[in-house]
Amino acid sequence: MKKILLSALVASSVVMAAAPESKLVTHTELGFIDTQGNTRTQTFNLDASAKKNWGKHMFSFTVDAQYATNDDIENKNKYTAELNYDYSITPKLAFGYLIGFKQDRFSSYDYQLYTGPAVKYTAMKSAEQNLNFEANILYAKDKFKISKDTNEYTAYRVAAFYDKQLLKNLKFFQELNYRADLSDSENYFAYSKTSLTSKLSDVLSAGLSYKVDYVNTPAPTKEYTDRTFTANLIIDY
Repeated sequence: MKKILLSALVASSVVMAAAPESKLVTHTELGFIDTQGNTRTQTFNLDASAKKNWGKHMFSFTVDAQYATNDDIENKNKYTAELNYDYSITPKLAFGYLIGFKQDRFSSYDYQLYTGPAVKYTAMKSAEQNLNFEANILYAKDKFKISKDTNEYTAYRVAAFYDKQLLKNLKFFQELNYRADLSDSENYFAYSKTSLTSKLSDVLSAGLSYKVDYVNTPAPTKEYTDRTFTANLIIDY
């Protein structure tokens, strides 16, 4: 098995080395609020991505993190990181592989890990708007905070991504994804991000985003839904 995996990695490296290479594209959203006076709060938000193509091959990495304190007491500390590999079959269809990791200090879980193959479909692609769908079959592992138990299961995830150029310098973006246990319909997670972005220059933009992170089976003392509204400085390079 190790020899097969090694051979596949070597073959993939040779193919990518021979394929035309595109430049690295990055997108970074930064938000920070500091309040001093009757209340002392600090809130930090990071939403960043990077992607690079070699012909039909593409690697992308995303991280979504929030950190907050109130009177120097931490009250939010979470991040999600995902690594994707995509292979384009046609201009509309691609196969991929996902590795995802989520950690939230104030949730029911020490961490959540999920990984597996994907099918991706581009339903709409133009200068004005884009619509993409993807579906994954995943191996998932959840480590619980209180009991320290782990739950390993087969899951699926479906996601949709839509963006539209509303005005010359105003863009709308919507992401929706739903991840669920195949053997337990009560064990599922949903995520939504809605944002508006206004271009300030070729590199800089200003944006507003609203994120909803839903867990259907939280611990008794935890909330089902975590909502985050941020104003961001955005850097595209």
